[in-house]
Amino acid sequence: MGNSREAILVDAGISCRETEKRMTRLGLQMSKVKALFISHEHSDHIRGVAVLARKFRLPVYITPETLRHGQLDISPSQVHTFTAGIPIQVGDLRVHAFPKLHDAIDPYSFMVTFKDVRVGVFTDLGAPCEHLVHHFKQCHAAFLEANYDEEMLDKGRYPYFLKNRIRGGKGHLSNRQALDLFLTHRPEYMSHLFLSHLSKDNNNPELVQALFNEHAGTTRIVVASRYEETAVYHIQLPSAAPLARPGVTVLELFS
Repeated sequence: MGNSREAILVDAGISCRETEKRMTRLGLQMSKVKALFISHEHSDHIRGVAVLARKFRLPVYITPETLRHGQLDISPSQVHTFTAGIPIQVGDLRVHAFPKLHDAIDPYSFMVTFKDVRVGVFTDLGAPCEHLVHHFKQCHAAFLEANYDEEMLDKGRYPYFLKNRIRGGKGHLSNRQALDLFLTHRPEYMSHLFLSHLSKDNNNPELVQALFNEHAGTTRIVVASRYEETAVYHIQLPSAAPLARPGVTVLELFS
């Protein structure tokens, strides 16, 4: 996500080559990307990090424990850490990190701000903790995990221990949990909700879209595909004049 001059990537779970292909199809250039922010060490979030960082000489913002457990081959000169509650400035973008509930060594979510427009990146969540609620209430747009349908998970082929890991409070957020968070805590000015990180085995995009559309109100619901990039959206303040268009451009490359 970014503005007209700079952008950041949150996680890189697909290859560098696939990232470039998807950005090209959207008319975007990697030269605009100024930094990578890494939420945690699971492979579906870091698979493309090392090559992207090396090829485009990008700084990688990552905690020491995530770096160690992820075993990423990144030049020390490109490694930067971050701390909860202390914003990182990337050009005119400000990135806030805060801890989340997930079964990783040191997991974080992020809020990106540009000229008072706030976009949250909230996936891989075991439960809606107080940090998540606090930040969700401030978002003009948000990427929110809707990982699984409870009935599909319960009746599905996953072994019992894996089902318990997913729904056990430090795994993933169900459709119902995501909807409850949205209905209870969305601000009236939230223009877009990007439902993300859907399970390929325990969820259905049409089911999720229908569930949230019923309660969407003025918020546009976008279900991100696991297999292709979403469109580019421009998020702006509700009171902004169309020609001024201060805002944040967002897209999902990695689901």
